[in-house]
Amino acid sequence: MKKILLILSLFSMTTVFSQEKIEINKNETDVLDRASTFSSGIGGFRQEVAQNFRIRKVQGKGIAKTIATFYVENDGSLSEIKATGENESLNEEIVNAISKVKQKWIPAKVNGQLVRSKFRFPMTVNL
Repeated sequence: MKKILLILSLFSMTTVFSQEKIEINKNETDVLDRASTFSSGIGGFRQEVAQNFRIRKVQGKGIAKTIATFYVENDGSLSEIKATGENESLNEEIVNAISKVKQKWIPAKVNGQLVRSKFRFPMTVNL
């Protein structure tokens, strides 16, 4: 029952607005051909994170917010996963949940070349 409530609260209380920062040369002719995406879409990524998320590890009451950031490497793997927010236990748990997602991303492409990009994943949870 707790797991069902967790998943429902994550889906109902999670707002996802992703922003990507493509790290490329400062050449004005560089054009983003394709942004990085999770292989099964952002909904699939959110579902994977929700399955890995352990609400019992998060302390506090009420609504808590965090913003996770990470890099999608040009091989589709994730690196430098970090989270910032007032609730440190939520920050730690979202980093753990994202780290456990093993499915690769489709990396961004600029001028036909795969590139490293930064992804922003905000999350709001009702504790």
